[in-house]
Amino acid sequence: MTLMSHSHFNAKSKKVPLVKTQHRLIKTTIPAPNTEKILKEIQKCEVRSMHGQLPIIWDKAENFNVYDIAGNKFIDFTSTIFLANSGHANPHIIKALRKVLRQKLLHTYTFVSKVRTTFLKKLIGVTPHFCEKAFLLSSGTEATECALKLIRLWGEKQNPKKLGVISFVGNMHGRTLGAEMLKGKPETSTWIGYRDPNMYHLPFPYPWLPNANKKKYDWARHFEHDMTTLKKHGLDFKNLCGFIIESYQGWGAVFYPKTYLKALEKFAKKHGALIAFDEIQSGFGRTGKLFCYEHYNVKPDLLCLGKGLSGSLPLSAVIGYKKIMDLPDVGSMSSTHSANPMCCAAGLANIEALINQKLINKSKTLGEFFHKKLLVIKQRYPGVISDVQGKGLLAAVIFTKGAERQPLSKLCDLICEKAMQKGLLLVHTGRESIKLAPPLTISKSALKEGLATFEESIAETIKENPKLTKL
Repeated sequence: MTLMSHSHFNAKSKKVPLVKTQHRLIKTTIPAPNTEKILKEIQKCEVRSMHGQLPIIWDKAENFNVYDIAGNKFIDFTSTIFLANSGHANPHIIKALRKVLRQKLLHTYTFVSKVRTTFLKKLIGVTPHFCEKAFLLSSGTEATECALKLIRLWGEKQNPKKLGVISFVGNMHGRTLGAEMLKGKPETSTWIGYRDPNMYHLPFPYPWLPNANKKKYDWARHFEHDMTTLKKHGLDFKNLCGFIIESYQGWGAVFYPKTYLKALEKFAKKHGALIAFDEIQSGFGRTGKLFCYEHYNVKPDLLCLGKGLSGSLPLSAVIGYKKIMDLPDVGSMSSTHSANPMCCAAGLANIEALINQKLINKSKTLGEFFHKKLLVIKQRYPGVISDVQGKGLLAAVIFTKGAERQPLSKLCDLICEKAMQKGLLLVHTGRESIKLAPPLTISKSALKEGLATFEESIAETIKENPKLTKL
């Protein structure tokens, strides 16, 4: 039986054309020799839910390149799923980590360390004025759970029944209990056994909804209609304590209409509800601004941070107004590893790298070139590419066919596999989208080469699989 690293990807080595360019090197079969053996070994002792990515055994990652166990060199358009914004193995981060290792201070629980103090001062100093205090954690889903707790503590303080929280269907907030319920997809969370009666969900305002493409479509009225629907389903507005919003719809990098979120902000203010943006995937320069919510010209109360916060080690945070952040009493909300000196050192060095290397501005300017090139690719393949979404050095290319937008998920799988064979790593979503998000440190020449490889992969995959794209 052939080992499958995912139901869509074969881990058996295959002979592919050799590649040797400025930024890529494919010199062996792909996946590299011995890959299948290593995957068999790990699958014997690790849960299958951890598997599903392209069958590459990572050996080294530096700047915008990833190297496998055979020395094949790939352009990375995944940033390890939007974590390595400041580049893989950023020298400034490595230098900071070595300093902590020499100091021999690997863990402090919540006892204070100097590096934690310096990092928190830096974090609060570079973030917007409402970010007065921070609570550090280890993972993004912890940050989401923390924000949920803070929002409800705030509501409860106003009124014991003020516990209603609204999120958007399909927003990805993590894998823990509260985060799964926030997703609003009961079919994927039946294991929970119940539904939180104080949790409500709005349908995501996709730009391809019926009539939404009209030039003067009223997104504010659209929001009001959605809220009226929630009211009919039992939501008493006076019992609403907050909104938790993923800053864009993750699978497709789809942004909200600005007027929709402005209407939401106005509604939240009127009813005394807080707004928390989940910036775990979108923060720290990924979209051409420090935080993605800044594209909407709205003012939140809390931000959930992770991934790009450290650029390397496990670190997340919730930041916001001190009147909200200080609601839990002393010792009532803590995290074993949140004060970890290594993680704090990485977070501090990462923020310094983003600022000193002007990577946020680079994401904006290089992102304009990036999206311009992707739109050209879209125009060349109108029969299979319906949308290019995203901003900055974040994009999702959405593959559908026909007026009914039939999803071409299988085509996406094959394109990702073809790109891997050519020396390019893409974000495989498992849906009708392929996401592209290189480290913000990528050079323009490497970005151009990666985009050319992406287009080659699309063209060859369509040619080899005509039945998939036939109407």
